Amino acid sequence: MTNQQLFIRKAIKLSLENVQTGKGGPFAALIVKDNIIIASGTNLVTSLNDPTAHAEIIAIREACKILGTFHLEGCEIYSSCEPCPMCLGAMYWARLAKIFIASIMQDAADVGFDDAFIYSEFSKQISERKIPMVLIPQSEALAVFKEWKEKKDKIKY
Repeated sequence: MTNQQLFIRKAIKLSLENVQTGKGGPFAALIVKDNIIIASGTNLVTSLNDPTAHAEIIAIREACKILGTFHLEGCEIYSSCEPCPMCLGAMYWARLAKIFIASIMQDAADVGFDDAFIYSEFSKQISERKIPMVLIPQSEALAVFKEWKEKKDKIKY
């Protein structure tokens, strides 16, 4: 059995434990660097009353804390399921090297975790989205971006 298979099976095992303990949904993730598990996370949305407490987000936050960095270059994530839009975005922001999944979004949709609506919202114009998004232009907001652009000692990410 390869390390990749071992890691994905561990993620699946964690997701099952999460269901059995009632801490959250059927999702888990591991962050791995150089074939060593750096961090893990399970879905804790309902137990923390936090809609962002997805397994992948929990694992990314923990790995960044452990590694003392805001990016995870050179790391891989092993997830029990294809990531939702929020988690996929976080994975790109974290600069993960590779994403391994044990199931696809349709599998999750079949048991009530359907992200198709959210994915479809991204391609719509702001004015056509389900949640109204209202632009209230403020020159001060643009001034902040200008200051950031000109800042010499910024830490780029």
